[in-house]
Amino acid sequence: MLSPDPRWSTVLLDADGTLFPSEEPAFAASAGVVNDLLASLGLPAAYDGEELRRAASGRNFRGLVPDLLAAAGRRLPAEELERWVAREAEVVTDHLRSSLRPDVRVTSALASISGGFRLALVSSSASSRLATCLDVTGLTALLPPEVRFSAQDSLPRPTSKPDPAVYRLALTTLCLDAAEAGAVEDAVSGVRSAVSAGIAVIGITAFVPEDERGSRAADLRAAGAMAVIQQWDELAEWLVPHVTERRTA
Repeated sequence: MLSPDPRWSTVLLDADGTLFPSEEPAFAASAGVVNDLLASLGLPAAYDGEELRRAASGRNFRGLVPDLLAAAGRRLPAEELERWVAREAEVVTDHLRSSLRPDVRVTSALASISGGFRLALVSSSASSRLATCLDVTGLTALLPPEVRFSAQDSLPRPTSKPDPAVYRLALTTLCLDAAEAGAVEDAVSGVRSAVSAGIAVIGITAFVPEDERGSRAADLRAAGAMAVIQQWDELAEWLVPHVTERRTA
């Protein structure tokens, strides 16, 4: 694996599918909302969670629904879309609150990394959902509200990765040049978002379904990831030895 840039002072972390295995339960809950929305428009509505996960490809509900409707030649007015976004956020957050648990591998790795790097969270998910997930997985203290950036809530106009706007906001707010940060992402859209903001990316497949890890790793590299790791302890073992090098560079 390539060495991290000695200029890195901050690690920018994706949330869903990266810090916790939230994608499968989230899409299982979201599928019901998507099907209700499609049915309300007289469109076929038969998505299950796995089909929706594969269709979303790292996009949030706000980014996915217009594409699903466009494929059917339909469009949802902005105000109505916002109502469905709010409904989906509530349903998914409630489900994640009961389904996620702390993972000592993630907690230990982040605690180790935080000794030498500032941590921040950069996500397409809503702030309320992030707060719930961080709370139930025991990561709130490591990623407090002031270092969380949501493409849904932190920007003047809500968006979703691969739009780089949320990464650019994180850089500006944290007073960082792009070369001073590294990102950790599990999805192609996230890699493209960070790379478009000029940020080097490490791909991670810790919570990717095992039968998809090989193809996902290849896709992450093709999208611009400088390297791909499988587990969180690999990230800590890779970053921590370079703290002294970074401080003396």
